[in-house]
Amino acid sequence: MTFIKAENLTIYYPIFGSSSRSLKKTLVRAATGGKIAGDARGISICAIDNISFSVAAGERIGLVGHNGAGKSTLLRALAGVYKPAAGSLNVQGRIASLLDISLGMDEEFTGYENIFMRCVLMGIGKAEVKKHIDDIIAFSELGDYIGMPMRMYSTGMAMRLAFSICTTFPSDIILMDEWMAVGDADFSKKAEVRLLDFIKKSSILVLASHNIEQVQKICTRVLTMEHGRIIDDRTQQ
Repeated sequence: MTFIKAENLTIYYPIFGSSSRSLKKTLVRAATGGKIAGDARGISICAIDNISFSVAAGERIGLVGHNGAGKSTLLRALAGVYKPAAGSLNVQGRIASLLDISLGMDEEFTGYENIFMRCVLMGIGKAEVKKHIDDIIAFSELGDYIGMPMRMYSTGMAMRLAFSICTTFPSDIILMDEWMAVGDADFSKKAEVRLLDFIKKSSILVLASHNIEQVQKICTRVLTMEHGRIIDDRTQQ
């Protein structure tokens, strides 16, 4: 069964070496959006402040709110990057994190080698990768470049390969920080079709975005965040 359930979830992250009053005042003026707590060890930001919500299979969740509202931190908590300081977070299902699609890839290795390296971090076995590697290479349109070191790639080429890898293997839960647009105009159209199909095959989508029209188009439910809290939870018609 695929689901997400958070109960009184609170997440702090520390600002190391920042115990001075002047830095604390600077952070306040910067309007980070979260509470700031200080002690002898330094200060911490309360990025997620005692929130509770649940997501069932079939839901497409949009996270909206100003910069610093806690959207990205919540996505990273769902991905397992941040652990709760208080409360609980239960995420059941295979996760596809599209927060950093090039994570684990090394420019000194070939594109071919990087497919396997990236898939290791995604928890995908070598045998499974081999079944899909031709599709990954074909979709990326890299041709002979797939056997060359990634340092020879343009930024667009590297992103096409990373996108091709991440959208090849179906997952129960997809996490996205803003809608993905990859490559030039022609590739971007092809990528959007693939991304929509990838989402369609998933059970849950959680998309953080400033593009309200995109959220309304894609999502079935919208959570509005402010200062680390959920201030509105609305189902869309």
